[in-house]
Amino acid sequence: MTNKKNSNKEIILHENLDIALGQRYLEYALSTITDRALPDSRDGLKPVHRRILYAMRQLKLIPSGSFRKCAKIVGEVMGNFHPHGDKAIYDSLVRMAQTFTTRYPLIQGQGNFGNIDGDNAAAQRYTEARLSEISMIMLDGLDESAVDFKDNYDGSEKEPEYLPAFFPQLLANGAYGIAVGMATSIPPHNIKEILDASIKLIQNSKLDDADLIEIVKGPDFPTGGVLVDSKSTILENYISGKGSFRIRAKFNQEFLSRGRWQIVITEIPYGIQKSKLVEKLAELINDKKLSLLSDLRDESAEDIRLVLEPKSKNIPSDILMEHLFKKTDLESRFSLNMNVLLDGKIPRVLGLKDLLKNYINHCRNILIRRSKFRLQNIDSRLHLLEGFILTYLNIDKVISIIRFRDNPKSDLQKEFDLSELQAEAILNMRLRSLRKLEQIQLEEERDRLLKERLSLEILLEDEDSQWQKLSKEFELLKLKLCSKTTFFNRKTTIEEKGIIENLEIPEFIEEEEVKVIVSELGWIKFVKGKLINTEEIKYREGDKERFLIKAKTSDKLLIFGSNGHIYTLQVNLLPSGRTNGEPIRLLTDLPNQTEIINVLVFNPNLSSVVTSNIGDGFIIKHEDMLAQTRSGKKIIILKPGNFVNCIKNIEGDAIATIGTNRKILIFKIDELPELNKGKGVRLQKFSNAFLSDITTFESEVGLVWFDKSGRKKVENDFDKWVGKRAQSGKIAPKGFPKNNMFNKN
Repeated sequence: MTNKKNSNKEIILHENLDIALGQRYLEYALSTITDRALPDSRDGLKPVHRRILYAMRQLKLIPSGSFRKCAKIVGEVMGNFHPHGDKAIYDSLVRMAQTFTTRYPLIQGQGNFGNIDGDNAAAQRYTEARLSEISMIMLDGLDESAVDFKDNYDGSEKEPEYLPAFFPQLLANGAYGIAVGMATSIPPHNIKEILDASIKLIQNSKLDDADLIEIVKGPDFPTGGVLVDSKSTILENYISGKGSFRIRAKFNQEFLSRGRWQIVITEIPYGIQKSKLVEKLAELINDKKLSLLSDLRDESAEDIRLVLEPKSKNIPSDILMEHLFKKTDLESRFSLNMNVLLDGKIPRVLGLKDLLKNYINHCRNILIRRSKFRLQNIDSRLHLLEGFILTYLNIDKVISIIRFRDNPKSDLQKEFDLSELQAEAILNMRLRSLRKLEQIQLEEERDRLLKERLSLEILLEDEDSQWQKLSKEFELLKLKLCSKTTFFNRKTTIEEKGIIENLEIPEFIEEEEVKVIVSELGWIKFVKGKLINTEEIKYREGDKERFLIKAKTSDKLLIFGSNGHIYTLQVNLLPSGRTNGEPIRLLTDLPNQTEIINVLVFNPNLSSVVTSNIGDGFIIKHEDMLAQTRSGKKIIILKPGNFVNCIKNIEGDAIATIGTNRKILIFKIDELPELNKGKGVRLQKFSNAFLSDITTFESEVGLVWFDKSGRKKVENDFDKWVGKRAQSGKIAPKGFPKNNMFNKN
């Protein structure tokens, strides 16, 4: 409830603070969405871009004219239309001029506008700009009542609510923006494909997205690259309006003498800065994390040329590149979120077909409005022409009235039944126009305008005629843009490439036997050699050995966290020598609060049992546990407060479990299900207790455990502990370790 109190001409509002804050935040969020971050579905522009183009038009910065300082343009925009900082305006102007950022630049820049290496543009006082031919297409029709105008921020000027935009800006150049609670990310597309799809959609409105992607094959980035998603993935993205595209660098293999060869990168993924890419590649090579690559050279001039040298000429080039695609930004993902403002008001995520329909409906509306404007001008001109022709037919009388009457204007109106406009136009005629030739020209103009008027009336009355006219306009636009240059040809190649989950490259790694050492504090390294003196191994102060694992440099390690995630590390990429090593939490995204449960060597032929502290578990194959990212792979679903406490390779036909209540249960391993992810089933029933440890063994050999002194014990007669899965179990034998663990670790 709001109570207004008037005191000393001041109005005091008493409002609930939560309600007041919520309302004002909502207003701010909406203003950010509609006035800043999201593009309009009609012209595909955000307000700042629209204002820049309009201000440059006001300054008459046409393509055939001269350039003007960007500082002047920024000042014009900021002063008249955009009450924000100059940085936001200049950054937007620069992006519209960058050929590596904008597929079809809307602005021609002169001076330093940055480069693909990531260098920033020069200051606005040093750079100049003018409109491009495409911008003129976007602006064409502003003087023909094609769009509505609104007051600027202070009411001193008028600005267009949207541009006529016969050029399909939204799909052609894409859009990117972040608002409060929502975002947009639309990739650029090929203009010829967009126009062809628009024409086909006009001809057959029943076309679906599957039909349209036969024409609009996918994004077309200014930096080229290779789109490697499958056709089904592309279709799914365009139907929903959300998803992502996998973009790879374009490369070729150059052969050298003596069987040697090298890879040359000629195009890189969109949005990747070349200098940072080179720096990262060099860093990975120096850190020996790119095992197949020996050297890198940047030989780029105007075109991109990155030279990659393999460690061995025997390495297949496709294996090398797949390795690099997985490890570096030579492959990246472009996020798709086609969130736009419908009619500049309502944010909505649209699919490809809906975006195209919005574009052609907008163009039809512009066509109708421009036709109506032209019809009004024709009617006005015909009205004047009728007066002019009447003058020529009665030239002597008209001259007499003008020469001898005191009020010729009103007398002309009365004498010939003219309007005020006609009479005024006659009085303003020059004497030199009063000749026979002029009369003929006026009659020809009248006939021409009458014919045009008739065609416009038919157009405005017949919807089919409007669509036919629109199709012709799209064909003419395509011819105008694409007939004289290859600039509008597709740059991004489309080649379907599947995702290789487990890229095997051990044959190219020098295979050596090593010992992998994991400390109590989570530091990891490897030491070469079959035999090592454990006393010579260095640890940080207060740290000591936890896991000592036999492995080879070609092996992968499976690191199990108590959070239910598995993290994968390549042995040959671990720090070597007799240093302290590196923390696992730096090599992976293992959270600080997560404990390392176990470390196993990956073996595609093995399976393991994984369990939680409450006694749930299942069998999982090693091949289902490999993680492809630093964040690991989640394999067990845990309830809040629970954690993974055991994971052991299966080494027999029986499994033994023990809880904190010191009760052991033995049952057949076949009673456990095999899953690749899940919660599992109950192994042992507990009352006010938890699972401590598990072990697997061969029934014929017996249950193996180690006493408190580390001596191996074998229990052959274990029938008293045998039961069915999920039973309670029996008390452990005399001498069993008080930590309730079968193994020393």
